[in-house]
Amino acid sequence: MTIAYTPRILVTGSNGQIGTVLVKALRERHGTENVIASDLVHSEIEGPFEIINILDTERIESVIEKYEVTEIYHLAALLSSKGEQKIELTWDINLNSYLSILNLARKHKVKKIFFPSTIGVFGPTTPRQLTPQDTVLLPGTVYGISKLTGELWNQYYRTKFDMDIRSIRYPGVISYEVIPTGGTTDFAVEIFFDAILKGHYKCYLSEDTTLPMVYMPDVINATLKLMSAPKENISISYGYNISGFSVSPKDLYHEIIKKIPKFKIKYKPDQRQKIADSWSETIDDSLARKDWGWSPEFDVASMSEDMIKNIKT
Repeated sequence: MTIAYTPRILVTGSNGQIGTVLVKALRERHGTENVIASDLVHSEIEGPFEIINILDTERIESVIEKYEVTEIYHLAALLSSKGEQKIELTWDINLNSYLSILNLARKHKVKKIFFPSTIGVFGPTTPRQLTPQDTVLLPGTVYGISKLTGELWNQYYRTKFDMDIRSIRYPGVISYEVIPTGGTTDFAVEIFFDAILKGHYKCYLSEDTTLPMVYMPDVINATLKLMSAPKENISISYGYNISGFSVSPKDLYHEIIKKIPKFKIKYKPDQRQKIADSWSETIDDSLARKDWGWSPEFDVASMSEDMIKNIKT
């Protein structure tokens, strides 16, 4: 007789753009009491929540023990633009804290770990069109360096200790639930809010800067699909490439004026332009499609329509 497995999940960085939505989805799937959210400040979302400074290893271990955690989704991180302002802190938060979690997971026999990686692991020497799964990785930000190092640790712990660690290289994430801060792809969210609330937007990237993006519902579906796939289907523990669509600020402007004809945009590139120019324009995500059935539901048009509808309401 097979006993049904009910995970006990710890989510770090749960107040962030992805964490806010992912916690809700995990609780719908596994039950509210089985998903423990955590961050530096308390969340308004009902359900188990623990204040955790991700650099406090003893505190993390106490929470793992308290709830008998069996899965960890480690979302706590400083992003690309903000990370360049505090490089030592970014390294501590994005990498050193993750090493502590890997060792705690091994010690307490945690069954699964999810580690979000990023297109920030790519760099100026990476092929920008249909970026392969396995390619040159020379990131130009401490954010990208920390995430790439995390990917390598994933593969090491998988190979050496047979740990079940899974990872996705998220492209820019577009959502209406939380406005992100500190990232290079934040324009793709800001532009919708400013179009509706102000009628105009000043973009920090040039109009033709094309970057891979994914809409939040597809982010959640991809994450849940990856984590629920049979272990034997997962061929790598470093980040799987995924992408929903590639888009520029000009592309989004043309989608928005279909619904908001008076919307105006100006372009004033800042230091984030250099970061964006080092990243991919399109992504080859065929391995994720092959291994665990990744396929996005939203394209640029359907995403834009849904964003405008939800922000207006």
